[in-house]
Amino acid sequence: MVKKILITGANGFLGSAITKLGIKKGYKVSILVRKNSNLTNLKPYLSKLKIYYGNLEDIESLNQPIKDNDVIFHVAADYRLWSRKPAEIYAANVLGTENIALKTLTHNKILIYTSSVATLKLKKDFISDENSEAKFDDMVGDYKKSKFLAEKIISSFIKKKKLRAIIVNPSTPIGQGDIKPTPTGKIILDVLKKEMPAYVDTGLNFVHVDDVAEGHFLALKYGKIGEKYILGGENLNFKDFIDLVSEIGKVPKVKFKINQKYLYFFALINEILARHVFHYNPSLTLDGLRMSENKMFFSSEKAKKLLRYRPRNVKNAIKDSVKWTKNHFRLM
Repeated sequence: MVKKILITGANGFLGSAITKLGIKKGYKVSILVRKNSNLTNLKPYLSKLKIYYGNLEDIESLNQPIKDNDVIFHVAADYRLWSRKPAEIYAANVLGTENIALKTLTHNKILIYTSSVATLKLKKDFISDENSEAKFDDMVGDYKKSKFLAEKIISSFIKKKKLRAIIVNPSTPIGQGDIKPTPTGKIILDVLKKEMPAYVDTGLNFVHVDDVAEGHFLALKYGKIGEKYILGGENLNFKDFIDLVSEIGKVPKVKFKINQKYLYFFALINEILARHVFHYNPSLTLDGLRMSENKMFFSSEKAKKLLRYRPRNVKNAIKDSVKWTKNHFRLM
């Protein structure tokens, strides 16, 4: 039985959920974080963790942590949908993943790689699955492009170099511990703060972060080397999602619907101001609008059948997310 696991990005939203679950399951858990990382999510568990300090872009800093463990959960990623310095996203997600793959191969370890449903092809009114193969030109924005390239690197290492790796593709996690927050966590926060003036017609697949964490361990237990598995929950129209957030959070519903085409000019101005004048992270971006033009619906049937993956009802996931968000951001 595998005893020792290493988790990259363990202080993040999904990474911390995987870390906590690993401890609960009885593994000897090590984490790889930067020296200046915020460890708030892991504070109650630090005494049970072995901490390695390193940087994904510094391949030699990965050597000892990977050598010392049996399985590597590579969860760390830069998930920003926009950045004033896009090269940072590619460095973390592409170069960082290649470095992890190289050292995992060197020491003949097992890799569970956290990719994303962002790497899959979307079609209008179509539910995508693991066979929905995309091309690089299908990718919208630097985050999707970087995750696409990273997954291709892992797939190439599996086929050409016999890397022992399994790929998981989470959809849109929600739940407790989204401290930054993620783009979806920011949407929940904005609805609860009554700061979302309007919505667009789109859709996403939402899943509890703890179910995605469980899916990673199920992939380790039941998954097949070289395969990939979508770890999702339920497909929801965006309006239905924010209505549930409003209902559970006991705030007024967002009533005004706006067509994406009317927002592109404002998104462009927003990005120009953010990049060249005020240096902030814009909530309305061109790539975000382009992504929203397709409903991002996915099927987790493969994981349910082969990994025994059982995600909970999405309403329960939203309840946990709303409760945690209100407490953490003091909205009570």
